Amino acid sequence: MKKEIEVSIYGAEQLCASCVNLPSSKDTYEWLQAAIGRKFPGQKFTIHYYDIFQPQQDDKKDAFCKKIIDEDLFYPVVVIEGEIVGEGNPRLKNIYAEFEKYGYVSM
Repeated sequence: MKKEIEVSIYGAEQLCASCVNLPSSKDTYEWLQAAIGRKFPGQKFTIHYYDIFQPQQDDKKDAFCKKIIDEDLFYPVVVIEGEIVGEGNPRLKNIYAEFEKYGYVSM
């Protein structure tokens, strides 16, 4: 059995300055959840959204939120199993490739 992977979407209500005309972080989260579910049906994964301007209960996630702000990363930032796979306008191709590295099979 393959490992159930965790996808974390870090973003904010406000759009980042360089991301004008792109979907909001929350919209991207919902879009990715649906797209991944369609691409890998019946294969479990978890996906969470974290607002970078809100305190997090997990110290690692809180530190990563601060890093996004301090380093001016484009958000949303998509992280799969601790690896950044997209920022600003994430590409499905890259996200799907990361899933396949963990043994997920596209349908």
